[in-house]
Amino acid sequence: MTIALTPGSIGVTIKTQKESIDLAHRHKFESVEPRGEELASMSREQLADVMADLKSKRLVWASAGLPIDFRKDDRTFGDGLAKLPRIAAAVRAAGGTRMSTWLSPSHDQLTYRANFQQHATRLREVGRILKDNGLRFGLEYVGTQLLLVGKRYPFLHTMAEARELIAEIGTGNVGLVLDTWHWWTAGDTAADLLALKNEDVVSVDLNDAPKGVAKEQQKDNERELPAATGVIDVATFLGALVKIGYDGPVRPEPFNKALNALDNDAACAAASAALHKAMATIT
Repeated sequence: MTIALTPGSIGVTIKTQKESIDLAHRHKFESVEPRGEELASMSREQLADVMADLKSKRLVWASAGLPIDFRKDDRTFGDGLAKLPRIAAAVRAAGGTRMSTWLSPSHDQLTYRANFQQHATRLREVGRILKDNGLRFGLEYVGTQLLLVGKRYPFLHTMAEARELIAEIGTGNVGLVLDTWHWWTAGDTAADLLALKNEDVVSVDLNDAPKGVAKEQQKDNERELPAATGVIDVATFLGALVKIGYDGPVRPEPFNKALNALDNDAACAAASAALHKAMATIT
């Protein structure tokens, strides 16, 4: 596993790939998010410079974010899909191997069955493009109970349901993005993790939960850094990932107001310290 910096997930705003690489190196991260659209805009010389910089700082790539919106109307999805091959090719040319996104757990118009079919159809197209470019594709289910009932029709929100969608997509390069927060709020277990293989997991998020709030009342945008409160059993979660041989990126994604208020270096320092603390629970 590599301790990963994804700047946006900790409220850090950057303008360039070089800036994120410098931050990752300065604060003892081991991997960093590739900025797909920026990489796709680079010349061969510029791309080579980025790859050399990454190597000189002993970093590797974490997972890139999926740069298209598949949740809206057909035209929006089609426009995004048209630009995906160029971005996917750039991420792969830079040495990246992973791209990921999240799944909304409810919808205002689509029933579960209709929503499942739309996801399977659209994400199959995405999966094929990423596979053609040598990329794995990660899907993050969202277990937060308040979001499940946030819109009229609840949708998938557990690991088992996400795995059903992945099987329906069927491209062979699609796996899970696992998040301690969603694993815990969904009621998933260590046994669920141990049923996976390394190739089933594309990326991992670590978070903790505030104390004194019932699980069903936890708010998605009010999380804590990993191992901050001990509400979520990060040792069991990480221990299971070790047992299945997971070897990918691990990032924090706390959506925490206090963390977001910090400047870039302070936020990166806090996130890095929390990740190292969490990793130290592995026995």
